[in-house]
Amino acid sequence: MQKGDGKEIFRRVSQFTIFCFILLPSALILPPVAYQVIARKYRPQRFADVVGQEHVTQTLANAISQQRIAHAYLFCGPRGTGKTTIARIFAKCLNCTDGPKVEFDESDPRCREITEGRAMDVLEIDGASNNGVEQVRELRETVKYAPASSKFKIYIIDEVHMLSVAAFNALLKTLEEPPDHVKFMFATTDPEKVLPTILSRCQRFDLRRIPVSLITEHLSMIAGQEKIEIEPDALLAIARGADGGMRDAESALDQLISFCGTKIVENDVLSMFGLTARSQVAALAGSLLRGDAEAALNELNQLSKHGKDLGRLLGDLLGHFRNLLIYAVSKGDTKLLEVSENEAASLKEQSSLATEESLTRVMEVFTDAEGRLRDSASKKIFVEVTLLKAMQARTAVSLDAVLNQLQTLRDASGTGGGTSPAKPAPAAPAPEPVRAAAPLRKEAPPAPPAPVAAPAPAKAAAQPVTDLQSLWVSLLEAVGRAKPMLRGTLIQAHPVSLEKGVFIIGFDPEFADQMDMANHASTHTLLQTKLTELGHHGTQVKLIKAEAPRGWSPVADLAAAPTVELPPVAPTTPVAARTAGAAVSPAPKKESPAAVKLNAEDFKNDPLIMKALEIFKGQIIEVRA
Repeated sequence: MQKGDGKEIFRRVSQFTIFCFILLPSALILPPVAYQVIARKYRPQRFADVVGQEHVTQTLANAISQQRIAHAYLFCGPRGTGKTTIARIFAKCLNCTDGPKVEFDESDPRCREITEGRAMDVLEIDGASNNGVEQVRELRETVKYAPASSKFKIYIIDEVHMLSVAAFNALLKTLEEPPDHVKFMFATTDPEKVLPTILSRCQRFDLRRIPVSLITEHLSMIAGQEKIEIEPDALLAIARGADGGMRDAESALDQLISFCGTKIVENDVLSMFGLTARSQVAALAGSLLRGDAEAALNELNQLSKHGKDLGRLLGDLLGHFRNLLIYAVSKGDTKLLEVSENEAASLKEQSSLATEESLTRVMEVFTDAEGRLRDSASKKIFVEVTLLKAMQARTAVSLDAVLNQLQTLRDASGTGGGTSPAKPAPAAPAPEPVRAAAPLRKEAPPAPPAPVAAPAPAKAAAQPVTDLQSLWVSLLEAVGRAKPMLRGTLIQAHPVSLEKGVFIIGFDPEFADQMDMANHASTHTLLQTKLTELGHHGTQVKLIKAEAPRGWSPVADLAAAPTVELPPVAPTTPVAARTAGAAVSPAPKKESPAAVKLNAEDFKNDPLIMKALEIFKGQIIEVRA
């Protein structure tokens, strides 16, 4: 070393020291930590953290404890319910140190690798972007190799339903007989698109939509951790809008924190996501149930002006009426409902405004409208029409109820259809037929002689075949109790004959359409069953076109009408003669109620006709004799 070199070295060291003091502090300033969204920050890390899917996590935990671990699993369910999360936790349980075990140490290096997505032995594959047969063939080649540092090599394939058919077929053999060190975990939102041959090789777990109460509880916990003040109604609105998806609820909370800061109220949630307040939904439903169209349309107009999502509004109305129906059916039990105290009070108030049947009809209107709303050109007009239809459905009467009312009116009037105003006419001929039919109805005559008591056991065994009218009346009554609509069709018919085990029923050519409606296997079966109950075992039924006998009134109450001349059921009565309309009885012609000339004014003023017009809200256009 020459003289002066020491000074040069000292100078350079001094410069380097000054350089370090200048630059080192800036080098020690670390970059800011990247923000992590709530959905990732509070992602469950073990089975106990998963919310609302205990039926899946408990089964997997038991499988690990019992060492009954399958080679392939399929997790199905709506988005944001925990499919991939559960698959990752399951992978930690399998590959943790000293695993498989349910309770692992989160600081375990192998578990941390899986959490951070850098584990060499746990491969996550996106089925949507790796859906070709080439990628599956590469996977088949890699499964042969043993895991690098863990016990199992685990493949997690998300959205597996996006794989092509060729890719599925290429995966079949490997999936059926994989190496012992390989485990497959599939996740999908649409299991119907997965080939049945794949489904049959997997253990399937269906994840459910998470209840609103569990979502609100979880969000409340997160808000507390993040030092956020949020109203309970706001939490409920977020959970309602999430539609059972925890990830959607957490993302909504994250967005609201950015929008509102540290304090969140219900109106903030409603305005941001276009939701309608529960009180507004209840008010709109109340106007509908009261039939106040003006109020309902005004409320809808206000909601539309404030930018509310009309599609979601229909869903909210459907949910409200569903709650109202369950509240009515359960007699006010709110355990089956996820409602607040204010909503329960609203349901109690509105439950007296409608019956269960009317609520069902209203729900049918809204269900149909939900599917058609997206195709409508003007959503507001469509929803307005839907509200008016729902109001009409609330007061509508079902066809069965109308038929029952008409049957009640017919029975109460004592004249059947009431088409003839001449009510006193049946009085004259009535006594003789009624006395003749008395033994059939078990009405004992005054002071009966000993031989008269004999027909009673005979009736218990079989209906006498000599009185077709009584048999026909009894048959119609029995049919009416089982099928009122069928009785309304058969009332236009008349009995023709009963011989050789065949009951022939005739329809006047004027009522040929009714015969076509009734002439099918179910009607024959019912008639034969009722004939058996009336004592005619093994009797077959045949429907034909045949003119009605003179004096026969198809709309009259046969039980109260006079006996009409019908052919005896003796073998000598030819069916062909009845079909041709030939005279079958030598009895003299009688004037019957049906033969009386019809008076149009009396017909219009008949109480039964007026009641029918009131029920059907109709009017008489023309009266024909």
